[in-house]
Order: sequence, then C-alpha cells, then structure tokens
Amino acid sequence: MTVVAVVGSQWGDEGKGKVVDLLTDAADLVVRFQGGNNAGHTLVVGGESYALHLVPSGILHPGKRALVGNGVVVDPDVLIGEIDDLAARGVEVTPGNFTVSASAHVIMPYHRMLDGARERPPAGDCAGGRVVIGTTGRGIGPCYEDKASRQGLRMGDLLLPERFSSRAGAALLEKNALFRTLYALPEVGLPELEALRERWAARLAPFIGDARAVLWEALSAGRNVLFEGAQGSQLDIDHGTYPYVTSSTTLSGGACGGAGAPPRSLGKVLGLVKAYTTRVGEGPFPTEVAGPFGERLREAGREYGTTTGRPRRCGHLDAVAVRTAVALSGITSLAVTKLDVLRGLGPLKIAESYRLDGELVRHMPPDIRDLARCEPVYRDCDGFGEDISGARRLSDLPGAARRYLDCLEELCGAPLGLVSVGPERGETVLLEKFF
Repeated sequence: MTVVAVVGSQWGDEGKGKVVDLLTDAADLVVRFQGGNNAGHTLVVGGESYALHLVPSGILHPGKRALVGNGVVVDPDVLIGEIDDLAARGVEVTPGNFTVSASAHVIMPYHRMLDGARERPPAGDCAGGRVVIGTTGRGIGPCYEDKASRQGLRMGDLLLPERFSSRAGAALLEKNALFRTLYALPEVGLPELEALRERWAARLAPFIGDARAVLWEALSAGRNVLFEGAQGSQLDIDHGTYPYVTSSTTLSGGACGGAGAPPRSLGKVLGLVKAYTTRVGEGPFPTEVAGPFGERLREAGREYGTTTGRPRRCGHLDAVAVRTAVALSGITSLAVTKLDVLRGLGPLKIAESYRLDGELVRHMPPDIRDLARCEPVYRDCDGFGEDISGARRLSDLPGAARRYLDCLEELCGAPLGLVSVGPERGETVLLEKFF
C-alpha cells in the first residue's frame, strides 16, 4: 500500500489537476479532502480540456473510485452540473465509482448571498474593519462558518426532510436578519430551500454515503490511495497570508481531518510548484512583477482563473514560499509544472530569501504586515528558447532549463519528483515512482 498526498506549495493554481490525473493511473482511490467549488482543476487529456471543481480529477480513469471527503463543502447544483457534463462527454460517474461524504457540508443559497455582500467595498459607519478578500463568491467561507458554529447542513441532511427543514429554518432566522438589517437583501424563504432539497436529494441520494468507511476499507486492503488537495499552502486558514486566505486547511495534514485518514497512513507528500508564481485576489505577493514581463507571463501561461476567469497576478518563482510549504506539509518531493511557459521569457529569477529590516529571512513571516515589507533577494538564472514539450528525461531538456531546475530544487529544499513540460498527460518527465 502507498498513500500519496498532493498539495499546492504556493497560492494555488499550481496544476494539481494534471498531476492527480497522471498519478491516478497507479492509484485505486482518489480522495478530495478540503475546499469547495472555489477550486478549479484543469486537465487536458487526448486534446480535450476538462475543468473540474468538486469531482476529483481521477474520475477520468475507468476502474478507479473517487471520494469527496467530509472536509469539502459542496454546492449541490455545481456537483449535479459537473456529473451531467462528464456524462455528456462519455465519462461515467456512478455510485460505484463516486461517493460524497454524508458529513460534507452543503453550500446554501444564503451562503452565496453573504459571500457576495461581504465582497462589496466597505461603506458607511458599519463598515468597521471589514476587509475585502477577493473571494470567488461561491459561498465557501460562510458555509465553513456555519460548520464551525454547528448550525450547518450536511449532505446526509438532504435525505431527511424533517431534519433539513428544522435546521434550515433555524439558520434562516439569523441569515434573514442580516439580509434585512445590514445588507439590504431580500429574505430567503424556507419553502424555497425545501424545494431545492427535494430536487437535490432526487439526483444525489445514490452518491451520498460513508466516505470514511470506503477509505478505511481501501487502507485495510492495502490499496493505493491518492489525496487531492485544493488551493495552496499560502492560502491555508492557519498558516497562510491571513486574512487573505481560504477557509480550510490546505496542508497535507488536512487529509486526516478532511477525509478521516489516520496520520500514520500518510506516506509521500508531493508538493506542486509552478515554475513561476501566481496569485488570485488580494494580499501580499513579494515577487509580483507588474508591467510587460508580468503581462507576457500571464498570456503565455493562460493565467486566468478556472473558476472565476479572473486574471491572475504573476511574478518570479518564490522559493521562500515553497520552502515554507515544504516545512508545513512535510513535502517529500516536488512536482514542477508549467516549465514550458518560461520558454523565451528569460532571463529568469528565483527569490532565494527576503530582506526584512536589514535581516535575511528564509521562511515567510507569519504576519502579512511584515511580509508586505519584505524585499525579495533574487538569484539570476539564464532563460531558454527551445521547445521542451517532447522531453521525457531531464537530459532531454536544454542546459539552461536543467540549471533552473537545479536551482529550484536547491532553494526549495526538496528533491524533484516530476516536471511537467506541457499540458497533456504524457508531457511529463517522471523522476520518481510514486506507487
């Protein structure tokens, strides 16, 4: 049995979808353990592009089983749409190969309403210290809030009409008061939610079950398990650039709470590293580059959000951020993605440390006020102009590309496990056997 957790080491968008899809070939079970449809994993298989938000990327492999764990928050309409879209493209999604945890929390319409209202620019005396985060507006944060305050609805509640109505009615007392008095929004009616529950249950009931039991059975039987994380380490609710973070634990340890995996079961941790750095939304970004280079990087890498379509902020590779993620998640090897995007964009730079108040800093400071004052200290690297999409061994890469990877490996503090040289599944240099 081998258990591999795939996590992002930056601010998300590192290409986890392609890597999970690639590794699923040797896995038996693929498990998503946190986040919601604010995450978007884009895969290119056989020339076709797939954008997945809730269903684990491994679903594209026949004979594999995919789970959505209890740590994920689920928008039932998005999930139904994703299942239907996959079916229309010939990808089978059945109760036999896909299970959603009955304990996963449900994103309700009032969660999306709250999310959108909070993202409006603060105005008036009631604005206080409210911060505009730049969320996707999908209701993720408000749903996790209800989970933490023990007033959330879970996927299993969709199958229990009386419990659903009781809990939804109690939640509406608070939510409608907020909409009426603070946000000037229309109230949500309980009959509207009850109609949604009926429709959701009719479609999703066969998929809702005890995902933990499926996972434990696979572990007991010695199966290969792949954990699929969402977002990135610097968006972690506890260790990221707070408050500009997501609402869940994005680190490898999140697979334990978010899926029910015992800590001793975790084996390898593969950290995804985009060959440069991007970020969506607000918050500090030490290596961000404005102007022509950043724009060229965005266009070459098609750096627009899979979920929102928003342009991503772009900059040089930040080894300090990745080194911090290596320490937080116990990353055992690195998967470098989008190396091909750097073609023709040299000379290149990698931030090897920060300078803060005259001192060199090797890990990200925990307070964003300090991070905002950090000045990157760069190591210069030669660029390369050759097409590398056909490389299948490191020796196939041009010398400048190999030296860039050597520098990345040294500065980030973990060995290379694979290098992606193009968007297709096969456009990969594998350096490690993961299963």
